[in-house]
Amino acid sequence: TPPREQHWKPVSFGALTPNSPVVLELEHNGIQFRRRFVIDNGYLIRVEDSARNTQNQPIRLAQYGLIARHGTPETLNFYILHEGLIGALSEPDGDQPTLREIDYDDVVDARLIEFRGAQSWLGITDKYWLAALLQPDNQGQIDSQRFAATGSESSPRYQADITSDWINLAPQESVTRTRYLYVGAKEVDKLDRYREAMNIPLFDRAVDFGWFYFITKPLFLLLMAIQNYIGNFGLSILALTVLVKLTFLPLAYKSYASMGKMRLVQPEMMELRDKYKDDKAKLQQEMLALYKKRKINPLSGCLPVLLQIPVFFALYKVLFVTIEMRHTPFFGWIQDLSAPDPTGMLNVFGLLPFEVPAILNIVNLGAWPIIMGVTMWLQMRLAPQPNDPLQKKIFAWMPVFFTFILATFPAGLVIYWAWNNLLSTAQQQLINAHIARKTRSSGKTPERAKSL
Repeated sequence: TPPREQHWKPVSFGALTPNSPVVLELEHNGIQFRRRFVIDNGYLIRVEDSARNTQNQPIRLAQYGLIARHGTPETLNFYILHEGLIGALSEPDGDQPTLREIDYDDVVDARLIEFRGAQSWLGITDKYWLAALLQPDNQGQIDSQRFAATGSESSPRYQADITSDWINLAPQESVTRTRYLYVGAKEVDKLDRYREAMNIPLFDRAVDFGWFYFITKPLFLLLMAIQNYIGNFGLSILALTVLVKLTFLPLAYKSYASMGKMRLVQPEMMELRDKYKDDKAKLQQEMLALYKKRKINPLSGCLPVLLQIPVFFALYKVLFVTIEMRHTPFFGWIQDLSAPDPTGMLNVFGLLPFEVPAILNIVNLGAWPIIMGVTMWLQMRLAPQPNDPLQKKIFAWMPVFFTFILATFPAGLVIYWAWNNLLSTAQQQLINAHIARKTRSSGKTPERAKSL
C-alpha cells in the first residue's frame, strides 16, 4: 500500500456505475500501483489492486483495507439491537468464524481487538446500514483483522481493518489482489446472495436477527413472501400474525382451558384461603387436593404461553431490525411503519392546527398506542384476576404502562401488538365459550360455580 500522502491519478473519468468502472494509478519508489473500482447493481464494490515491481530488487507488499468512523454516533441503545463494530472472525486455531459484535464503548476500553484467520468480513454497522470489507476465500490468507479505537475520549476514531499475508514480488513481476466493499442498506436478499455467491460466512447475520435466528429469519422470509403477494407491508404483518396464531391454536386452547378451569374453582380457592389463612402448610395441602379433585394442573396454563414467547419475540425483532419496513406506508395517517405514530391526543390527533411542544411528547400519545392500550386492557380483563391486592393493582396499571412505553416505538410494532391483542381476546372468548359448553354438557361444573 502506498503512503497516504501520495495522490492517485484518475485514468478513467466519470461517475462509478455498473457500466463504468473507475481506475486510479500511482507510482512510488519504483512500484506502479493500479486500483480499479467496479460496482454492481446492489451495494457491492469490487476493488482490484495491482502492483508492478520496476525496481532491480525484490520487494514485499501486503494488501490493506480499512473502514473508519470519526466520532461516536447516536445509537438507540436498545438491548435487542447491535450498533457498532461487527464481523465474522475466527481465532488462529478456529475452524469456523464466529459472529463478533463489539460495542463502541468496548473497543474504546480495549483500544485494540485483533483476530487472525483465513476468511473474513468485518466493518461497522448501524440499525439499517453496513459498511464492511469482504475477503473472498480465493484471495490468499489473512494476516490479521482488527477493531481499533484511537483519538481522545471526546473525539474518538473507530476502525475495522484487514491486512493480507505478505507478497514477495520479484523485479518486473506483477500481482493483482481483489477485495470487496459492501456499503449500503442491510437488505436480507442481497446479503444472502453475496454470502452464497462469494462464500462469505455469516454475512446475513449483519442483520441483528439475534439468539432466535433459527426462528427470526424464517419468519422474516415468510413475511416477505406474504408481502410480495399482498403488496402492503402493514397488511402482511397482520396476515403473518394470524398465521402464527393459527399455528399455536392447540397450545392456546390448552392454556385457555387451564385458565378457564382455574377461574371456575376460584370461589373454592378463596374459601380455602379464608379457612386456612393462619396455616400455610395446611392451605398448600388443601389447594393441591383441590387441583387433584378438579383435575387441574396450574402449570399447564403457563407452559403453552412460555413456548410461544420465543416466536412472538422473534416476530417483534423482525419488525424492529429489518429495513424492509422503513418508509413503507400502511393506511390513513401512518405513512412510515418504521417511525412512531405521528399523531397526538393533545391536538386531538391533528384536528387542531397547532404544534405540540416537544416537552409534552411524553404524554402526547398517538392514536395507535391508545388503541394498543385499549386492546391490552380488554385482553387482560378475560384473564384470571390475581387474589393478591398488590398484584391486582399491577395488572390494572399494566396496559397504561405499556401504552406509554410503546408510544415511541415504530408504528408497525404497535399495530402488530394491537392486532395480536385483538386476536388473543377473540381467541380466548371463543375457547372459553367452547369450554363452557363442554362443561355444561358433561355436567361436571363445580357446584359452587353453578350457584354463581
